[in-house]
Amino acid sequence: MARGGHFPQGLHDRYDGELHIALHPDRPTVVANFVTTLDGVVAFDVDESSGGGEVSGFFDLDRFVMGLLRAMADAVLVGAGTVRSAPTHEWTARRVHRASTALYAEWRAGMGVGSPQPTTIVATASGGLDPSHPGLSAPDVPVIVATTEAGGRRLAQVALAPNVRVEIAGTENGVAAPRLVEIAGSIGARLILCEGGPHLIGDLLGAGLLDELFLTIAPQIAGRDDATPRLGLVQGVAFTLTGAPWADLVSVRRADDHLFLRYRFDRDGG
Repeated sequence: MARGGHFPQGLHDRYDGELHIALHPDRPTVVANFVTTLDGVVAFDVDESSGGGEVSGFFDLDRFVMGLLRAMADAVLVGAGTVRSAPTHEWTARRVHRASTALYAEWRAGMGVGSPQPTTIVATASGGLDPSHPGLSAPDVPVIVATTEAGGRRLAQVALAPNVRVEIAGTENGVAAPRLVEIAGSIGARLILCEGGPHLIGDLLGAGLLDELFLTIAPQIAGRDDATPRLGLVQGVAFTLTGAPWADLVSVRRADDHLFLRYRFDRDGG
């Protein structure tokens, strides 16, 4: 079983061919979407106050592909750092590429995805979120905040929007990746899109739960030094030589000087 299919004409003009993502029969499929510099940097500031937009140069086709994947997803998974680094954002297809909003909605409906908007799942150990953030307060976007008991107590002191529910699902160290996938599965999600940050993708890889990676390579060099360590694609986990995940290259696309790569970690095809 797979999610995807033929695009409406306006989408097909921008992304040739078809897009299918294999679905697991027993758990949600998890894909990630990131953009990095040539040297693997995902944010110029280590506190993630800059993000993928600055890395890609706000390249239009990168944002378009992000919208495609959000249109396919039942849930978009982000960490609290990603939320704080994007104070005006909303994790929907309509927000990332407004010109394609109607076409995304048409394609989503044609795939039979049950909800108009994907559920935003935010992982936070501390519960330190601004309840007025547009990504948490849009009334038609369901939001689940997965947090710890301490985070839950903090969130109980603020006025969350009616579309937000809090799930106590972690220890003082945070919410583990398997629990996040389990929460998504509990709402019927078949396809999860992870958009960061790098600690979250590291947790998913470490748990063997990341099925595919859509990776945009932007044609710039960021560099690092002792004073400016900068974030890479994966943080918080270091694999051994024999245990490092390998991936199969599924497709390569080019737009101007940007590369759009797709990798699959499940060599059996999901």
